[in-house]
Amino acid sequence: MNPLLYQGRDFVFIEKPVFPLEIGDIPLYRRDDGAFVLHRIVGKDVKGYTLSGDNQFLLEQGITDDHVIGVVTSMCIDGSLIEVTDPDYIKHKEKYVKNVKRRYPIRRFRHWFYGVRHGKK
Repeated sequence: MNPLLYQGRDFVFIEKPVFPLEIGDIPLYRRDDGAFVLHRIVGKDVKGYTLSGDNQFLLEQGITDDHVIGVVTSMCIDGSLIEVTDPDYIKHKEKYVKNVKRRYPIRRFRHWFYGVRHGKK
């Protein structure tokens, strides 16, 4: 969840989820392969939730309520406690969700361009 959360510096408070979850919520879920993941919900459909980390350009689809273990209710970021109801956090969340589909082609291009520039493609 970089750049919002950094491993070893920040931590989150997770509570039992109340379904259905909403776009912008950050659930802790377990993938079918057993990996535990903390990503933001960026979309919903009949097959489940679409999620993505704040620094990712790929979307993960098909996560259902059965996968979800808990949902983030507050965060301690660089020593400051931030509730998910905080107005500044809500602005960050709305900006992220609004721009997630536009970020994909931009980040894919950057990824490709970096590879070409450094002789990896």
